[in-house]
Amino acid sequence: MVLGILLGWQFPAQARHLKIVSTIFLHLIKCIIVPLIFSTLVVGIAGHANDLKAVGRLAVKSLVYFELVTTLALFIGLAAVNIFQPGAGVQLDKPAEPGQQLASTKVTLEGVLEHLAPQSLFDAAARNDVLQVVVFAILFGIALARVQGSARDTMLNFFEALSQVMFKFTGIVMCFAPFGVGAAIAFTIGQNGLGVLLGLGKLVATLYGALLAFVLFVFVPILLLARIPVRKFFQTVREPALLAFSTASSEAALPDALRLMEKFGVPRRIVSFVLPTGYSFNLDGSTLYLSLAAVFVAQAAEIHLSLAEQLTMMLTLMLTSKGVAAVPRASLVILSGTLTTFGLPLEGVSVIMGVDAFLDMARTSINLVGNCLASAVMARWEGEFPETKT
Repeated sequence: MVLGILLGWQFPAQARHLKIVSTIFLHLIKCIIVPLIFSTLVVGIAGHANDLKAVGRLAVKSLVYFELVTTLALFIGLAAVNIFQPGAGVQLDKPAEPGQQLASTKVTLEGVLEHLAPQSLFDAAARNDVLQVVVFAILFGIALARVQGSARDTMLNFFEALSQVMFKFTGIVMCFAPFGVGAAIAFTIGQNGLGVLLGLGKLVATLYGALLAFVLFVFVPILLLARIPVRKFFQTVREPALLAFSTASSEAALPDALRLMEKFGVPRRIVSFVLPTGYSFNLDGSTLYLSLAAVFVAQAAEIHLSLAEQLTMMLTLMLTSKGVAAVPRASLVILSGTLTTFGLPLEGVSVIMGVDAFLDMARTSINLVGNCLASAVMARWEGEFPETKT
């Protein structure tokens, strides 16, 4: 990462050509995701045929946890943007077209629910649509659990073998991670330049500070309350979090996070359900960013929002940010739609897009850490996390 930053800063023209290295690495990572998630989920569900109620119980607990933590993220973002006022003095003199284009992508509850049902496993797999793969795998696992005799055993053995092979596959691909990480961050710095941070440095610093506060005042207390070893947890998630940060891709870190969280002590059936599901419903970093960015635009436009208006906006963001991970540039789509709803200028999106690469890196890594934490908490909640000293 350090070498990538230096290369992108000192040799930006050459660094832009390194995108092919990071792209190849991301393609290799993405080809792991569907077979790994599908096989681990099917084995986790069908392997517990005598207790299918546990699947439903885990789903309910996970959704309750996701809602509580993302709500806290919204309020920390809201507090940070009101305290530090990063939008004060920012000039909105850029065109509104990018925001208008993003706002035209309508996100509705009906659309999200419809998206849950896969038309085809192969179509979902080709698009790397994690949520649809998870839904299909859950239904497939439940159906397999109802099958008796050798047919069930044959399929279980096949998927167990497939999951073991895919974890080994992950290990091979991760040998190339340093090259992919260095190239990705060099390209980001070379493409955007460090100079772009000067104009909107206060916005970037506010987001990074708010995310750090979120880790200290939400993640750490949750770890302590759930009796999960704090130091060991952060050591475990450090590598996938850095991978997510440098590539700005949650998908890039998913296979390694699955492997490491299972090694950490979270049962495979839990981590293979909670991590992929969290990528749609537990985006802590993105949720915090949305609350901060929306009020930032109002501050830049010198539009005063009362506390009641800000809370109404937070409620809107809470509802519209669920289950949209499959939407390209989901955070900016949600932000643009929210600005339109509350009559705020879409020029603010164009301003934010100048530093969005740096904002995306931070929020993506927190999304990843938050989902790893959720899997550990669910394991403790289910009484399946090993007792260790914190």
